Amino acid sequence: MPASEGTVIVQQGRIAKAAPGDTAEPDPRQRILTIPNAISVARLAGVPVFLWLVLGVASQAADWWAVGLLIASGLSDWLDGRLARALNQQSSLGEVLDPAADRLYIVATVIALAVRSIIPWWLVGVLGARELLLGFVLLVLRRHGYPALRVSFAGKAATLCLLYAFPVLLLGSHASGYAETARVLGWAFVIWGSALYWCAAVLYTVQARHLVVADRRKNGAGSPAPWTRSTAAGAGSTAAGAGETGNRAGHSRQVGRHGEKANNAADGAGGRA
Repeated sequence: MPASEGTVIVQQGRIAKAAPGDTAEPDPRQRILTIPNAISVARLAGVPVFLWLVLGVASQAADWWAVGLLIASGLSDWLDGRLARALNQQSSLGEVLDPAADRLYIVATVIALAVRSIIPWWLVGVLGARELLLGFVLLVLRRHGYPALRVSFAGKAATLCLLYAFPVLLLGSHASGYAETARVLGWAFVIWGSALYWCAAVLYTVQARHLVVADRRKNGAGSPAPWTRSTAAGAGSTAAGAGETGNRAGHSRQVGRHGEKANNAADGAGGRA
């Protein structure tokens, strides 16, 4: 319905007065009910199922089902991004759900494999320290009004390597002929993925630092620093004092000239007398 004159429209935290005939159109990136978002929610729902298969059932058949679930999660990760671009359904919620699902699967897989003694706990610490670092970086960005950074190519490649590595290591724990090959291949993906994981973290940190420094410089340019204001005030006081001293000196010189003229006049009058 067209907005009448004087209607106030609130959008993205700002209040603006609508012109006659204008309508407030919703931002398409704020959509929630989209096909890619539904796929991301389904991926998130698979995390507890994966943990139940690996830690609850803990059999070779259950491990294969868990590996199949991870493969389906990886394929759906590719599919939801493809559909979002094809259907023009990119959304702010999708940008949060997609990396959240990736991280939850990695965390769940790492903890489950560590509990079953398939991987060492120090690897859990290496990957967990990276997540803590990025959490701190995100808090700093939020404090300065910036959203989360977009996932880089290095971050996507690292996630893909780790999502390949841990299912293969899970199969390598079986007493079978393919176990040795699976362990070698799985650890190769772990090394590559962990290195890329930390490279991506360093890139995110550098990008965040540039944004924060630029934000501080921008805010600092609007208002002078306290010491600048103090220096300016001192300079003004000094100039005012100098001006007052100059006025007094000028007044003294003027009085001196008037006194000299008076004395000359008195001398002339005495001479004539």
